[in-house]
Amino acid sequence: MKSTRKHSKRVTIISAIFLALLLGNSGTYAQVSVGITISARVAPPALPVYTQPPCPADGYLWTPGYWAYDDFDGYYWVPGVWVRPPMVGYLWTPSYWGYSGGVYGWHAGYWGPHIGFYGGVNYGYGYGGSGFGGGRWEGGAFRYNTAVMNVNTTVVHNTYIDRTVVVNNTTVVNNRTSFNGGPGGISARPSAQEQVAMRDRHVEATSEQATHQQVASRDRNQFARVNNGRPATTAMNTANGHRFDPQGHAAPPVVARASQPVRSDPQHAAAANQPHSTGGNPGVHASPANQSHPMTQHPAQQHPMAQQHAAPQQHQQPHPQPQHSNPRPGGGGEHRGRR
Repeated sequence: MKSTRKHSKRVTIISAIFLALLLGNSGTYAQVSVGITISARVAPPALPVYTQPPCPADGYLWTPGYWAYDDFDGYYWVPGVWVRPPMVGYLWTPSYWGYSGGVYGWHAGYWGPHIGFYGGVNYGYGYGGSGFGGGRWEGGAFRYNTAVMNVNTTVVHNTYIDRTVVVNNTTVVNNRTSFNGGPGGISARPSAQEQVAMRDRHVEATSEQATHQQVASRDRNQFARVNNGRPATTAMNTANGHRFDPQGHAAPPVVARASQPVRSDPQHAAAANQPHSTGGNPGVHASPANQSHPMTQHPAQQHPMAQQHAAPQQHQQPHPQPQHSNPRPGGGGEHRGRR
């Protein structure tokens, strides 16, 4: 109980610091995030390259994978997964890490009628850093853009092809970066449209999404200090469904975490958690290490920052593609396959 109180107090203090820093900036930051519930002093690892599983059925929406945080063992990868939205007409704005005041703060994702700001992070498969090009709602049904989504059209029939959402950007070097701001981070700021989206009605992650993250937090193979930033399971077709490795093959068996986690080589853990472009964000985990607190998602008003690039991806059968190098039409050159 004492440890829990300390953690809660620390989070409150860190959130207050973020608010003060953001309010102190220019008018662009008038609307700030009040949903920072997790923080760390070490940058999250780069986003892994992985293949998107095919959409399992009509009505499922893709939620990209992300690095979550645990007080015992640091960052762990939550696989990208197809999920059912909480209601018709709602889209998923991904979570992201934002750097400010020497710490990395977690901005939880949310459901809403429009896509908000997600740090400019290029998650792939329609989430190219700003907005979403993977599909749209029409007449109570979701239509999938097979130019950037992996959809088997013999199973899912509400599809179209729109390659105009694909932006070929060969000038971006750090397009596997998983956080906004700070050394080596993405410098994106929210567009006017994203700022409007922040004032929409938001719904927190569903219970299905929360359970999906909890399952990932129990798998030792998902932790960066164990896998050096290369998680064993990178994507799933549904929550609690089939698990896939980066190449789209069946992932290895889950390895349960011990009740008292075993630390791996600290040098490997540090290397996995350093910003991959500049190599320098020293620090230690900001949370007490005597109790595990897997991060949870809450609805959040995203704090202002804006656009990044989008990249093309192929559709139909999954196949591995480099995540962040030179994008090519159809999505083959960007990270995590289809965009």
